[in-house]
Amino acid sequence: NSLIDIYKQFLAALESLKEFWDAMDEIDEKTWVLEPENPTRSATTRRIAIGSNTSVNIEVDPRHPAMLPECYFLGADHVVNPLRTKLNNNMHLWDPDLSLLQNLKDLLDIDFPSRAVLEKSEFAKECGICYAYRLAGAAPEHVCDDPRCGQPFHQACLYQWLQGLPSSRQSFNVIFGECPYCNKVRKSTENE
Repeated sequence: NSLIDIYKQFLAALESLKEFWDAMDEIDEKTWVLEPENPTRSATTRRIAIGSNTSVNIEVDPRHPAMLPECYFLGADHVVNPLRTKLNNNMHLWDPDLSLLQNLKDLLDIDFPSRAVLEKSEFAKECGICYAYRLAGAAPEHVCDDPRCGQPFHQACLYQWLQGLPSSRQSFNVIFGECPYCNKVRKSTENE
C-alpha cells in the first residue's frame, strides 16, 4: 500500500513539473540556446542568443514557470542597456497565460533569432584571447563595449590578460585595462 502511495506521489511530482519542462522545451526548440550546450531536465537556466555577442541568461523557477524569470543580459553596454530598460519598463505586461518565450519576446520587444533562419556559429564567437568558444565548459561572457569592436572574451582569459598589462590597474578584485583588440579601457573581476 505504501509503495502505491509513493508511486502516486512520484507521478504527481512529475505532473507538477510538466509546465516547466514545456516552457524550457519551447525555448530549446525555437531559440539558439548557447548554454547549457546539452540541457538536461534538471537545468533551470538558459543562455539565449539575442544577436551577435549579445545574450540573455534566464533562471526559471520550476515551481512557478509562468512567473517572470530572473534575467541577466550579457554583451556590450550600448546593446544590453536598452534591453534592461525595456524589461524594467514592461514588467507589468507579463501575462502568466502566455508562454514564457512569448512573454520574453513581448517584454523585450524583440524576436529571438530563429533556428530555421540562422546558424549557431553566428552567435557562438570565439574568445579573442584563447581563440576557443568553450573554456572549462563556459562560453565567452564579456564583450568589449566599443561598438566597432564587440570582441567577446572568457572571464578567466580577460582577467589574466589584464593582469599581464603594465598599464592596467586594480582596485580590490576589479582590474582595469585595455581591450586586447581595440585598446578601449576594459574592466574585469576575478570572480564575476
